[in-house]
Amino acid sequence: MEALLPVLKSHPGLSVLVCSLLFRVAHQLLQRLPVPKAVQQDAFRSWKWKNLSVSMVHSLLTGTWALTCVVIWPETLSNIHKFHTPLSYLLICVSTGYFVQDAGDIILTGHARGSWEFLLHHGMVIWCFLYALYTQLYIAGALIALFVEVNSVTLHLRLMLKLADFQSSSMYHINKFANLFTYVLFRLSTQFYLTWYIVHNYSWLDHGGYFFVTMMVMNIMIVIYFYRLLRADFFPRSKNYVGQNGTHNNNTKKFLSD
Repeated sequence: MEALLPVLKSHPGLSVLVCSLLFRVAHQLLQRLPVPKAVQQDAFRSWKWKNLSVSMVHSLLTGTWALTCVVIWPETLSNIHKFHTPLSYLLICVSTGYFVQDAGDIILTGHARGSWEFLLHHGMVIWCFLYALYTQLYIAGALIALFVEVNSVTLHLRLMLKLADFQSSSMYHINKFANLFTYVLFRLSTQFYLTWYIVHNYSWLDHGGYFFVTMMVMNIMIVIYFYRLLRADFFPRSKNYVGQNGTHNNNTKKFLSD
């Protein structure tokens, strides 16, 4: 790993591209797995299932990887600005490659308009992670940000169960509480800690203003999504709810966005 680090640092863009291609290979391999009938019968659900399958692989891999790095190197939590190891640098390369691949999948399959929130999120993450890779600063901060991928596992599982029409299953019921727990512990808490660190050390951080604005946009997005999550899973509207335009709120994409 020590021998690999100079190669990664001298060619971060190429390293990200290679990782992106590897996730694309994973995308193709995962298509060979069987899918639920409800997914097969709808084009949007079929695409979303394939997309989420790759996202699940990324979340399982990077969430576990990030937590392991912090357990082995606790300094990651306190020296966000400069501390990093070969494994943490490689992790950011891998994760950036995933976000590039996922953004490309959304755009090239024609789902950009309906997934603009994801593209906005991915764009900010890619820019921040590339900055970290090229400057070799904030690698620890990027790693801590990947704690949210622990919650992404339950978020992805939740949506995959909805795609398969398993909202009434015991698995969905258990997962919605696990999702709530991990959202607070790994997503909201992580964002709060990173925001606090930037504000507390703003006077001397490199490009602190940019990262502060980025974090605030991210904070607004996750709070809004948290509200939507609570509303959908714990305070659902009636299935026969009629929207302001007088039509029933049963569109597939709208259903899956909650």
